[in-house]
Amino acid sequence: MHEHKPIIRYVTIVGLVLACLLTGPVSAEGAVPRLAASRPAALTPAAASALAPGGDTDPGDALGGYDLGPDLSGLLMPYDAYGGEEPEGAAPERRNFKGYGFDTCRAPSLATMRAWLKSKYRAIGVYFGGRARACSQRNLNRNWVQSVHRMGWRILPIYVGSQSPCVRGKHLRNYRIDPDDPEGQGDSEGWDAVRTASDLGFEPGSALYLDMEAYNAGKARCADQTLDFIRAWDRQVSDNGYLPGLYSSSESGIRHIERARRQGVDDLPEAVWFARWKGKPALRSEPVLRPDAWDGGRIHQYSGAVREKHGGKRLAIDRNRLDGPVAVVN
Repeated sequence: MHEHKPIIRYVTIVGLVLACLLTGPVSAEGAVPRLAASRPAALTPAAASALAPGGDTDPGDALGGYDLGPDLSGLLMPYDAYGGEEPEGAAPERRNFKGYGFDTCRAPSLATMRAWLKSKYRAIGVYFGGRARACSQRNLNRNWVQSVHRMGWRILPIYVGSQSPCVRGKHLRNYRIDPDDPEGQGDSEGWDAVRTASDLGFEPGSALYLDMEAYNAGKARCADQTLDFIRAWDRQVSDNGYLPGLYSSSESGIRHIERARRQGVDDLPEAVWFARWKGKPALRSEPVLRPDAWDGGRIHQYSGAVREKHGGKRLAIDRNRLDGPVAVVN
């Protein structure tokens, strides 16, 4: 009847609100976005930009500032947008690539990348950050990343951070891991890798490869400190929606990380990029890895410090064969 219409309208509104709350906030892809729990003030790099000083967004405004009317908090589902239980299908997209690739110290010009489409390679390793990175990167920016991706290239982002306390290379000894705080340093550099990758346009779901050059893994104390750093770096990268990978020589870092995997250690890389210069690619027959280890997460650097010329452009490169994750670029 007419005198009951306001009550019916109010019940209808409350019912709609309950339906929204019970289904939870859903993105365009039908997944609740994952936010990093380890750095609430920073969240992901994109969220950090939105919450920068001078902005007007409240970090606690997870539902976008809507007035929900009556207090219905007791009816909320157990999923918490700030790091609670995550529904299936919410993980960032992962992209794998099978084929040949190369890495080179400096990101080549766009003209060179276009010319090298005449080669067999379709993936490129790019040194995008880290305090031990040797080469300047005047070409590397967001436009380069998007342009190269549109050409059909797949990108392998490489981060050259602090090196093992017992690193073999003399030129890397000025960048050694602090033995008093390897976990804290790994966490900090993992966050730097995520921030830098995001600034360049590498989306969550991208593999980020930590470059740990050859070290004496036979020294137990040094090996433990190196592993603590790697695991902390992995956790920070993973917590922010990226895939942690590890590049190292087969006989040091890769042998060490495989031993840790067999021992059931957690927070290990999701992909391994092993250097064994033997002339031919051997993704499945690497002697330090069990055949079932890192299935779909392997890259073999099988030749290094060679010069090739394609489309009239010459580069000094390392050669790689891939069956593993690459960057996500949209």
